[in-house]
Amino acid sequence: MVKALLSLLLVLVTLSSTLGKPEKNIPKRGKRIVQTLSRGWGDQLIWAQTYEEALYWSRLKNKPLMVIFHLEDCPHSLAMKKVFSEDKELQRILDEDFIVLNLMYETTDKHLSPDGQYVPRIIFVDPSMTVRADITGRYSNRMYAYEPSDIKLLRDNMEKAKKLLKTEL
Repeated sequence: MVKALLSLLLVLVTLSSTLGKPEKNIPKRGKRIVQTLSRGWGDQLIWAQTYEEALYWSRLKNKPLMVIFHLEDCPHSLAMKKVFSEDKELQRILDEDFIVLNLMYETTDKHLSPDGQYVPRIIFVDPSMTVRADITGRYSNRMYAYEPSDIKLLRDNMEKAKKLLKTEL
């Protein structure tokens, strides 16, 4: 019984000491260390590693989550990544107001592929863990697809995700 309690106490101490650490290492301004999780989509952004981690940070910080589905060798994903990573305004908005995650694999969560599995696909999720199916791109057959020429629409949809966050939550 004593061993079990000590083990539980040790686990709790370990968890409590690691919960705040990611926040301490994130500078508000200045140069950041490039993360491999960016996969070229924005090297100075702080990227979540998993969907579960992204949901946790979204809820904790009360920020919308942007999930980007892409493939490394897909020409459409590569073209979108180039425009996305070079757009300074988009990168600034993401850095200040969003939790970001990019995935090169499909999840089992069907809410993240409401109209099918294709790339590139960008889905917004609010801190209540609701997938924003109402924030879409311009294509009726691939509702969450964006092309390089759609970067302004993507920025507009990011603003929409921020406004919905304030009015609905």
